[in-house]
Amino acid sequence: MKTFLTVLFLSVTVSLSAQYKKPIVVQIKTPQAQCAECKDKIEKFMKVEEGVAKVVVDIRKKITTITFLSDRTNIENIRAAMNNLGFDADDEKANEEVYKRLPVCCKRVEDGGGPPKKN
Repeated sequence: MKTFLTVLFLSVTVSLSAQYKKPIVVQIKTPQAQCAECKDKIEKFMKVEEGVAKVVVDIRKKITTITFLSDRTNIENIRAAMNNLGFDADDEKANEEVYKRLPVCCKRVEDGGGPPKKN
């Protein structure tokens, strides 16, 4: 009986571990991530996206590092979510309607955006 339970336990353990997928970490160029407001907005919004486990925005490098579960989302969905938030993601342009509503500091430099200038 003990042997049967041991074999059953091992088979269930192996079966469950085979279903676990390792999280994927990607870096997305976010050229508009220029200030604390951009950083907060991206991190807050992306953390509630399906399958996203972790979000870190580096405003100095203008890169967003996202950890996600590949069985729940993919890189295309993540880029689309960022575009729908009003931010460019890699070479994908932001949703224009949402982009227009962003504060000036979160807009593209060529549109007059960027962090506030120091006097």
